[in-house]
Amino acid sequence: MQDEDEKQQNQQNVNALENSAVAQEPSLKQSHKDRIQDSWYRCEQFGLDHGSRPDFATLPKGTLSDLVDQHRSLLETTENEVLPYYENILSNSACMIVLADRQGHVLNTWGQPRFGSAAEHGLVGGNQWSEMGAGTNAIGTALITGEAIQVGRDEHFLRANRFMVGSASPIYNTKNDLVGVLDISSDAYLPQDHTFGMVKLMSLSVENRLIFSAFQQEHFILSFNTNVVSLDSHWSGILVLDENGTIVSANRRAEVVLARDLALLNINQIFDIEMREIKHHPFSLPMKLIAMGRYQFYVKVIPPVQQIMRVPDFRQRADYVSPAELNAHVADDQIKNDQIENTQTVEKMTEVDNQIPSNIPDNVIPLAELQHGDENVERLVNQANKIMEKDIPILIHGETGAGKEIFVRSLHYHSSRSKEMLVAVNCAAIPSDLVESELFGYEKGAFTGAQNKGSIGLIRRAHRGTLFLDEIGEMPMAVQSRLLRVLQERVVTPLGSTEVYPVDIKLISATNRALKTEIKEGRFRQDLYYRISGLNIKLPALRERTDKAELIQYLHNRLCKEEPGPELSTEMIDLLVKHPWPGNIRQLAHVLKVGMAMADEEILEEWHLPDDFFDDLDTMENMPLNLNVEQEEPLEKLIPRLLNEFKGNVSQTAKTAGVSRNTVYKYAKMKAGED
Repeated sequence: MQDEDEKQQNQQNVNALENSAVAQEPSLKQSHKDRIQDSWYRCEQFGLDHGSRPDFATLPKGTLSDLVDQHRSLLETTENEVLPYYENILSNSACMIVLADRQGHVLNTWGQPRFGSAAEHGLVGGNQWSEMGAGTNAIGTALITGEAIQVGRDEHFLRANRFMVGSASPIYNTKNDLVGVLDISSDAYLPQDHTFGMVKLMSLSVENRLIFSAFQQEHFILSFNTNVVSLDSHWSGILVLDENGTIVSANRRAEVVLARDLALLNINQIFDIEMREIKHHPFSLPMKLIAMGRYQFYVKVIPPVQQIMRVPDFRQRADYVSPAELNAHVADDQIKNDQIENTQTVEKMTEVDNQIPSNIPDNVIPLAELQHGDENVERLVNQANKIMEKDIPILIHGETGAGKEIFVRSLHYHSSRSKEMLVAVNCAAIPSDLVESELFGYEKGAFTGAQNKGSIGLIRRAHRGTLFLDEIGEMPMAVQSRLLRVLQERVVTPLGSTEVYPVDIKLISATNRALKTEIKEGRFRQDLYYRISGLNIKLPALRERTDKAELIQYLHNRLCKEEPGPELSTEMIDLLVKHPWPGNIRQLAHVLKVGMAMADEEILEEWHLPDDFFDDLDTMENMPLNLNVEQEEPLEKLIPRLLNEFKGNVSQTAKTAGVSRNTVYKYAKMKAGED
């Protein structure tokens, strides 16, 4: 009986860990209705109306063949290793399974739909189901949000698509890059919750098989779950280890359950086991291990298919000196001194000149590569890097998309806190009535709707690491008071509890609003402002940087490392430099990705770029020189007025008002509710 109670308690602990990890993702806080509503906003901005006909931009047969060859591994994995598990279920359903690439192009379909001819339903190879051409739909909306979604009949923006229900889930590769999407579409009235759950399970199955295909030959693979009979299920967490126990890949389930960035951690930082024990454990026998000192899991070890014999080579040791070098020195003392001096020189060059620690994840930009000749950016990078090791908070000012989170991630992983978590919180994305419980945590039953196991809270999750509060100007006043008390006393009291928990955090905040103006208007506490603004730095907008050309080339080179693409000509760089970039670096990355995907030639040309790129150029040329927004105008009046002036252009409204796109949507919905 006691064992059963312990098992139940452990399951509750694991569920709490998983749920609190999900709570970190701001986008997951958005309701289904809001996602559909946001998609309809985008469709209106694309110039679509409900009566528009879908534009599938069908690929020529030759181009489609090339695309299929490019995604051969994804197609074969889906068709041969995943779909057979669901054959019996799908054969009894009037539905069609669709696999599309990351641009929404249909690669293949399975099943016999009742939709009518292929020309009518459009679910055929080579057709592109993007929101821009086909309106709100499961494939296109899943690709934009990066999350699974189900689009009902009347939720499709175009009436022409309202004959069906679509359930789609994105597929991520071993590098956590989005590579495609799986969709189940039907015009029958199927049990939709069942269909939605199945497509999410199928996409996870594909991701797991991609991991096995990529790593099973030469790496150890660990499968873990809370139940020993579920170790081989598609819902198990998967970790890929090299021979030293370093985690080189993991599936999304592992990251959600363990609630940690797992990249390049050692297995002994996750489970209470060393790599040498894993190597010598019988592979057919599951183990019972403790994760992070608290959570119990069953673990199964899958050894490499190809056991590689590695002969020790002592010449690879850092202190190795060849006989020729030994003979070149006169005395043993001189040899030792030279070795010490050389070692120190190499370490100094690595630390100071390169500033690239060997353990930072691939998606973190080294500090030295945050600037490319802009003296202002170089100065603020150096300032922030020095302050990271001090007990001084950092406040970053900058427009939306200027790279604040990229900057913070680089600072964290180049600091002594890099072994612990970086917890990023978008204060504008969390509903105001949930901000307090998400930040400070709560005891079970603390309020109506609370999880019965409670929640640790995001601040305590950042203990000994870094807490990044983005868009802190959107934080409700009541929460500001509690945050101030936490920063003063360095302890957290969860909601519904009297117990206090000490916290050691490096606080970095960011805002795109003038906080001193917010203080005057009574929307931000003055004492909190001076508590968070130890070092104030302003991250310049992309249009203000003097190293735009170099930054554009750097970002292009970085994208080409992920997937080979066309070169940038001098003329193209000049065109990109002239652009106003209202969406800053985030917009630049999207434009480059779209252009590279569209270009088949060796050089990126103008016609490969999206239309809204040129719309921004036209807007810049036609913009009145005396445009000036009065800061005193309340947002509830300012945003509807600007939306009207810019004909619903959310990006331009956000830029002019100096707020985020989320804030524009929030006040636009408030205005719509009043009407």
